[in-house]
Amino acid sequence: MRHYSVKNLAKLAGVSVRTLHHYDRLGLLKPSVRTEARYRLYGQEELIRLQQILFYKELDFSLEEILSILEDPNFNLLNALESHKQALRDRQDRLATLLVTIDKTISTLKGERVMLTHEELYEGFPRGQEYRQEAIEKYGAKTIEESERKLKQMGKAGFEQLKADAQDIAQKLAGMIHLDPKSNVVQQQIARHYQNIRGFWGESVCQSKNMAEAYKGLAQLYVDDPRFTSQNGQPNQEYVTFLSKAMIHFADTQIH
Repeated sequence: MRHYSVKNLAKLAGVSVRTLHHYDRLGLLKPSVRTEARYRLYGQEELIRLQQILFYKELDFSLEEILSILEDPNFNLLNALESHKQALRDRQDRLATLLVTIDKTISTLKGERVMLTHEELYEGFPRGQEYRQEAIEKYGAKTIEESERKLKQMGKAGFEQLKADAQDIAQKLAGMIHLDPKSNVVQQQIARHYQNIRGFWGESVCQSKNMAEAYKGLAQLYVDDPRFTSQNGQPNQEYVTFLSKAMIHFADTQIH
């Protein structure tokens, strides 16, 4: 079996020798062999693990999160690769959306765009304005109008940031579907998801609700109508089930 020195592996993977030394100290990537002269040597297993580390870094996971994921007893390499594939596709979609956002921001700075429209508020939701009508029927016109008013007060930049955060959270969760929904690393992202949802709903609306039950209701809505969490236009039942379980656990343990 071929082994690579630190220098050769760094060149092969496009990272620095210092980075590999840092990963070793963290316990993130240990060499398979240490020679009597204390040289580090890396084999096939370490090359694959480094690939996983770089995939997760590309998806903006911290080194602490990556270590937690890779050391999880339920970690499965094939499932992880499928998750990476989906998450990278989602990132591609997100970048396309960000390009549109940049165009909108440029228009705003030029004074060509002034107010958020209802169409912009519901952009990305299934059926746009039809979704708004469903929300009014479910939660009442007063609640929806108050939520819309709060969103408009954010201005375009604030609202676009809220949407970008939502896409980033979804992307990271998509990269975790092979993990236990109750695990700490998943629940950290669900905490972000919960705060993001509060941002969309508005604090005045949230204060009028039993948020644990409301959040669990949203989790059930995702299961009943997976269009709301579809990826690349296609429902992903595995992701929906994973997300719903993680949300319900968070509501039961963290929302009081």
